Amino acid sequence: MKNILLTCAVILLSASCAPNFGGKSPNAETIRLYVRASETYAQGRFEDAAEILQGQNKFPPALILRAKAEYFYGDLEKAEKSCRRAIKLRPSSLEASLYLARILRDKGDLSGAKDIAESLLADNPQDIRALRLAAELAADSGRMDEAAVFLDRAAEFSAESAMVLLDRARLRWAAGKGDEAARQAALEDLSRAKAMLPWDTPLFRSISNLEKIINEVM
Repeated sequence: MKNILLTCAVILLSASCAPNFGGKSPNAETIRLYVRASETYAQGRFEDAAEILQGQNKFPPALILRAKAEYFYGDLEKAEKSCRRAIKLRPSSLEASLYLARILRDKGDLSGAKDIAESLLADNPQDIRALRLAAELAADSGRMDEAAVFLDRAAEFSAESAMVLLDRARLRWAAGKGDEAARQAALEDLSRAKAMLPWDTPLFRSISNLEKIINEVM
């Protein structure tokens, strides 16, 4: 299974990252270390994950993962350096910019964090993570009305994420009718989708209808 996952990671990451290396894909050892660090990170062993990626300074996904690991185990200085290096290699990286803003916020540089949040929202006005960050920064500065506006917008856009879960539930149900595991997976997606909606909408009723159908069939 690990070999299969590693092969998939090599294919996907090589394809997505090649343009950032002047057409050169990351080598197999870089991918191997990235996959290993990802598994370590998922286990909550943040310092170990950062250590695995210590020598990886030219592969943006590895730099971002290292920055996140360094952030979560509390080394803000290293996390900031890793984030800035990732952004230098890939200026369009939303995740690296989000974490850099959070790092600056934790270091007390609210102005720097606010500048990044504003830039992110200028390019990604519907991104829920950027809206949440902007709301947190506004609240930190006592601008509660502004924070509420950002959160209201985030709540509106959360419907898009709910639609993704609804589509996946439909796919799982269609592909595995009669299978208990498929049923449970579809119902879990539907439950999460309903929880994401801020009010009663036609989408909420679509979710409820599919939920009813699945339960009745089973």
